[in-house]
This record gives sequence, structure tokens and C-alpha cells, in this order.
Amino acid sequence: MPLSSLSLCPLRHQPPLPLPPTSNPPPPPSRPRSSIPLTQLARRRNGALVFRPRAAVTDDMAGAAAAASPPTLLEYMGRTDAAADLTVLVAHIQSACKRIAALVASPNNAELSRAKAGSGAVAAGRDAPKPLDELSNEIILSSLQSSGKVAVMASEENDLPIWISDDAPYVFVTDPLDGSRNIEVSIPTGTIFGIYNRLVELDHLPVQERAQLNSLQSGTRLVVAGYVLYSSATILCISFGAGTHAFTLDHSIGEFILTHPTMQIPPRGQIYSVNDARYFDWPEGLRKYIDTIRQGKGQHPKKYSARYVCSLVADFHRTLIYGGVAMNPRDHLRLVYEANPLSFLAEQAGGRGSDGKNRILSIQPVKLHQRLPLFLGSMEDMLELESYGDVQQKVNPGYEV
Repeated sequence: MPLSSLSLCPLRHQPPLPLPPTSNPPPPPSRPRSSIPLTQLARRRNGALVFRPRAAVTDDMAGAAAAASPPTLLEYMGRTDAAADLTVLVAHIQSACKRIAALVASPNNAELSRAKAGSGAVAAGRDAPKPLDELSNEIILSSLQSSGKVAVMASEENDLPIWISDDAPYVFVTDPLDGSRNIEVSIPTGTIFGIYNRLVELDHLPVQERAQLNSLQSGTRLVVAGYVLYSSATILCISFGAGTHAFTLDHSIGEFILTHPTMQIPPRGQIYSVNDARYFDWPEGLRKYIDTIRQGKGQHPKKYSARYVCSLVADFHRTLIYGGVAMNPRDHLRLVYEANPLSFLAEQAGGRGSDGKNRILSIQPVKLHQRLPLFLGSMEDMLELESYGDVQQKVNPGYEV
């Protein structure tokens, strides 16, 4: 058939052939080259549309997204004009705590928690250390030495303070791994710390005396206080004296991200945290207070619930968020590196730290490992508790400290 005649034949419409069963479905219609709205690509000027370069729009959007995202801990410090020396120190502290977080999550941590630490006498007021405690202590000490910003470190794991540098500006106090005795059953643990300015007026004293006196500063002189909770999330809660803020470790980027800005403990909670098994050893005032709030007959008309982890950081963290009272009425918690930092955080969040009679931060330490009763929590709950008077347990029958 001639080509000319073919060109005159009408074209018939043929339906598309069905796809074979193993074929992929046809792709969706292609998207436009840019998903940036026209309103962002163009702006009206004198009645006419003026188009902006695509790169400029993309940069603006990226900048807006960055501004909207929560800051890391160091970015937050940069925004608040924190001292450069302090920023360097906090960078090393958070690095140490990331290493401890990995340590406590390690498959070997149960073996370390069961093992005994190096032999030797333990100073009065100290708990017998475990290898996991000592490893955490070494991690923190190494980080402080690397920072070059700490003159002296006082730790629960050392009988005496350790002098690190003659010209560094800060003093660091810490319980490197609170709750380590429970780590075998995966109960949350934590690191507690406080930072003071070095007392330059003591520089003429012998090193050990200088180290001791720098470590025994009143809690009112704290520059920074914080704790790190090692649990389902790793949370660093910190105060620089202008509110309490919590940062959660984002494992995808390896940074602590601000998740709880300007935390405020509720004025009153509905939870108390204490070892109820010691009820019959408690003084009359504390038994009466607990009986009253459990029955809903206190200043708050609702019945309180008991929640007790037996990990100071975990019990305090819950109290900080939900309110109520976390307590140990015995002479058990250490003033310098447990009670003072946590009381500082509580006060910065609108709560209170007390020994049952006095404000914790007003107590002058006289010994590095000095123990005392500790009550932390909501302001209204704490004032009600203190009104009962006799709440400090001064006897310790039948069980170890």
C-alpha cells in the first residue's frame, strides 16, 4: 500500500494493554521542580511580581527552620552569654556524662555492679565504692583535667578533695554515679554535680587546706548545679542561677537538646516518695504527716500516692515534674555534692530543699562527706511537712546506712 494512502487512513483509538501481574504500578504524575510556594518565590513591587533567586529562598527557609529548632546545651549557653571558661567546662562535663551513659547501658554493667572495688579503708560518711562508681569517677576527673578549668574536684568516691590546677577558676563537687547499687536490675541511676568559683583569697594556704575549704562552700554560692539521669532517656538538668532547664540526649546527633525550658515544679503535688518500710522507725511528726496526706486529710483534700525508686536522681526528677515531696528522713544524704546541688535546682524551679527544719542552701558544710536528712519538693507540700516539726529520723535501728 502506498505511503500516501496510509497517511489518509483514520487512526483508531486503541485501549492500553493491561499491565502484567508482576509489573509495578505506573508512577504518579511528576511533581513540580520546586515545592516552594509562589508567594515565597515572588514578591509584589509597585504592582508587579518580582521573582527572587531560588537559592535565597531556600537559605531563608533553612535559617527559619534552624531558628525554630530547640538549641543544644552549648548553643543555649551561647545565647545566654555564658562565660567562655564555663562553656568549656560544661562541654567537658557533658562529654563525660555521655561516656557514663554508655557505661551504664553496657552489657557488662551488672558484673561491675556486683564486683568489689579496690580494698582499703573507707572514710566516715562514705559508702563503700563499686568498680562502676570508680570508673565513673575516673571519667569525670579525666574530663575535668582536660578542660583546664577546674582547680579542685570533691567527689563521693574520694576521701579528700583532689587539687587539679593552681590557676583554674572553678571548683567541682560531684556524686559520680548515684544509685549504682541498683544498676543490676536496671533501675535509673544518675550523676549529681555542682560548680563554685574558686576562692582566690585562699590561694596562700597549703594545697590540701585550700582544696578542703574551697569544697566546703555554702550552697548559696553555687554558680551551676545539675544532674544527669540515665534511664529510658539520658536527661541533663541544669541551672545557671536563672531557672532550671532540662536537655535530653539525642542519640542521632550525639547532643543534649533543650526539651524542658524553664521548668516549674507545681506548687503542690499528689505524690510522696520515701521508704515506707521504715515507718515504725520514723518520729511521730513524720508518721502523722504521712498518715494525714495518705487519707486526704491534709491541706490538700486529695489522697496522696506513694512512688519510690530508691534512686535519688530518679525520685527527684519525677518530683520536679509532677510535684509532691521526695525525702529521706535519716542522716543519709551528703550535703556537699547531693543535697546542695539538688536543692539549688529545686529552688530555681520554684520549690524547696530542706533538712526538715532549715533551708538546705543556708547550711554551712563542715565536713566533705557530711550527712543530713533531705526533703525536696513543691513549696506548699514542703511547708506543710515542716509544720509537723518532728520529721527528722535520728535513730537508725537494724539496717545499714
